[in-house]
Formats: sequence, structure tokens, C-alpha cells
Amino acid sequence: MQFGDVIGQDHIKQKLIEEVNEGRIPHALLLCGNEGVGKLPLAIAYAQYISCTNKQSTDSCGTCPSCIKFKKLIHPDLHFMFPIVKNAKAKKEICDDYISDWRHFLEKMPYMSINNWLNELQAENSQAIIYARESDEIIRKLSLKSSEGGHKVSIIWLPERMHVVCANKLLKLLEEPPQKTIFILVSENPEMILPTILSRTQRLNIPRIEESCIANTLQTKYAIASADAQNIAHTANGSFVKALDAIHLNEEKRLFFDLFVSLMRLSYQRKIKEMKIWSESVAAMGREKQKNMLDYCQQMIRENFIFNLKQKDLTYLTIDEENFAKRFSPFVNEKNVIGIMNELSQAQRDIEQNVNAKMVFFDFSLKMIVLLKQ
Repeated sequence: MQFGDVIGQDHIKQKLIEEVNEGRIPHALLLCGNEGVGKLPLAIAYAQYISCTNKQSTDSCGTCPSCIKFKKLIHPDLHFMFPIVKNAKAKKEICDDYISDWRHFLEKMPYMSINNWLNELQAENSQAIIYARESDEIIRKLSLKSSEGGHKVSIIWLPERMHVVCANKLLKLLEEPPQKTIFILVSENPEMILPTILSRTQRLNIPRIEESCIANTLQTKYAIASADAQNIAHTANGSFVKALDAIHLNEEKRLFFDLFVSLMRLSYQRKIKEMKIWSESVAAMGREKQKNMLDYCQQMIRENFIFNLKQKDLTYLTIDEENFAKRFSPFVNEKNVIGIMNELSQAQRDIEQNVNAKMVFFDFSLKMIVLLKQ
């Protein structure tokens, strides 16, 4: 992947290119930003530029032997660590066991979310993490000499999902990195990474993609009409993952929307029996999907609260969501918005800690009865 394949982010691209050309390549770079802003594509393009044997002023050449291998993600000095789900029956327990799936999926969908990857893995109820054993694998790989005499690059996608044992071993690598080795950490929640790891990285915050860049890409690559592309780009709020969700049938988001609407109506009407059934149906979903649904609920509460301001430029709602907000938004106000968000955050923490999901969601639904009346 080249910088030219990365949507927008011209300032970031120029900064990374200058670092390489001025010999200021950090041994550990932390790319931080929201989902869908292009952190992983930037990391790969940066690694390709570093390894390119015929660098151009604005990009890698794309034609040298190194670039050709990078295009297929098979360069011997490019290593990946990413969250996986162990599958003992299939003998898939480390990232390399999934590397073919990872390369194929990444070529097909460079702008992806953890949920996209979990669906590809058919993770169901499992939560994906970077397991402790992965640290031994990366130590083994980086202890070897560079296959082509250049830098060895290890890209770690979502390091916040590392097992604590893996994180501590990575810390030792960062303290005493092997010669000509570069770590690129790609994170959406850097506050969940060990502070000692953070202190040993050079942090670069990746901003949201400009609406014009998203709209232009939708028109040129996906043949979306100009007006529709502009609307989708605004709703995406700087995330190309959200833009893709909007143009493809996203059954999961439709499910979350329906569940959110159903709960708000049942809570307002105080239908306890139906709320219990609702809680059981959500509890039957996998933990990752439950967390994603709670994220979606928080987003909907925020958007409905802002919807009351009557400032269309400040809201990021689909047509269906906006139609619902016209009726629902008055029930989200200064008296209850913080309380609702706190309850959603608590529910999310409980789910992450494997608290009984039926209890978590039924308790939350009961609290909504009181909060919606405020």
C-alpha cells in the first residue's frame, strides 16, 4: 500500500515522508485516532516507503521488488500482530496461523474495524485479544537478521488488546530494540496501553478524514452520486469505515438501531415483561457484539441530545435515525443525559468484566424507566 492509496491525511503523509528522508525514523511510532481514519493504511504505507529502494518525493515507487512484496503484504521483513480468537481444533493459536486470512482481508478492506475482522474470523461469542504467546513469536522473528538488509517492521494493530504478559515482553523489546527494527503501534484507545509502553513511543495523532476527501472517494471508487456522497461523508464524521457501512447493507447496525428504538419505547411504556425478553435477546449475542451495541447506544444518546439544538451541521444521523430523533430527542435533555451515559458506560464495563449479561441489560432497562421521565 502506498501513501497515494490513503484517503486524505496529506499533512500526516508529508510528516512521515520527511522523517524518513531526514533520517529521523523513530524505533517505536504510535498512531492514534478514531476508527476508520486510516491509521493502519498509513502504517503500511509508511513501512513500504521506508523499505522502498527507489523512493520518490511524495511516495514509494510501487515498482521495486520491495514495493511489489509490500503490495501483497508478503515482504519477509514486515510482521503483523493483531487480535485473534484461539481455535484449538483448527490449530490456530497465534497471528501467523491467521496470516493468510489477514492478508486477504486487509487487501480487500484496508479500512476496517475490529468488528469487521471478528466477522471474518466468525468469532461468535469470543473476544479477540493478542495472546501472551505472541510476544515469544515477535521476539523470535525480530531476533533474525533482516532478509533484505533493510529495516524490520512490526505493525501492531490495536495494542490495547494485548494480554498483560505480551505487553510486558513488548516493553522489554521497546527498551532494548533489535538493530534496525521499527515498531508501529496502531491504536484507537491508547489510554488502555501500559503507560510504560506509551512513554517509549513517539505518538502521532491521526485526525478525522475531511468530508471532501471521503465524498470524493465515494464518487470516484464507488460511483456514488455527488449529493449522496456529500450526505454520507457528513454522517461518517471523518471515518471511512462508517462511510462504507452507509453504502453497504449493514445488518448489524440495523439490528442495533431496532434494539435501541425498542428499548426506549418499552422503557417509556414501563412494559417490564417485554423489557425482560429484550434483555434476554441481547444477552444471547456475543460479548463483542454487546459492547458494540452499547457503543451505538451511547452514540444515539449523544446525537439525540445535540439534535435538540436544531443545528443540522452538528448531527451525524442516518435518515432512519433522524426520523426517530424527531420524536425521541425531547426525552434526552440536560436533566438526564449524563445519567443515561453513565449507565451505558457502567453496562459496558460490566460486560467487559464478564458480568452476567441478562442482569446487566435488564438492570439498565429498568433504570431507563426512571431516567426517561426526567
